[in-house]
Amino acid sequence: MFIQTESTPNPATLKFLPGQTVLEAGTADFPTAEAGEKSPLAKRIFAVNGVTGVFFGNDFVTVTKSDDVQWDHIKPAILGAVMEHYQSGQPVMGADSAGASGHAEHSGEDADIVNQIKDLLDSRVRPAVAQDGGDITFHGFDRGVVYLHMQGACAGCPSSTLTLKMGIENLLRHYIPEVTEVRPVAV
Repeated sequence: MFIQTESTPNPATLKFLPGQTVLEAGTADFPTAEAGEKSPLAKRIFAVNGVTGVFFGNDFVTVTKSDDVQWDHIKPAILGAVMEHYQSGQPVMGADSAGASGHAEHSGEDADIVNQIKDLLDSRVRPAVAQDGGDITFHGFDRGVVYLHMQGACAGCPSSTLTLKMGIENLLRHYIPEVTEVRPVAV
């Protein structure tokens, strides 16, 4: 098994590509070791000293490290943990966890606007963000303001505010006049 790595715009995260499907559908975010208990793979990665977050996409794993450790020191251990996991035959997610994140449901007078926002996020934004090792999930729309949650490499990235304001906000405002602003939410 050969695992490739890619840098991300966030210097605290690295994208690992095992060459196999990680999640069949959706994404899974483990911002803490406790959250990672739901996944045998995340649990192995969190066992590496200095790992502070793990995120799964369809074909990648994004790992976030603490500022006081260097990638050169922990990258081999993370590669080993990923390789050991796939060789063990264990599932990526535990049997009791759904894992894949979806979109918040919305009904009412703004339902059409929300559906347009979700369609644009799914078709234009999420694929680009996944290339950088992250994901963005919709959390709400209220009086012109779209609330989004950034995950994986996007969470805590120095350029995430610029991505939200200059990229996503401008895109949504262009196609959906009812959108006036995009704000991040912490979950």
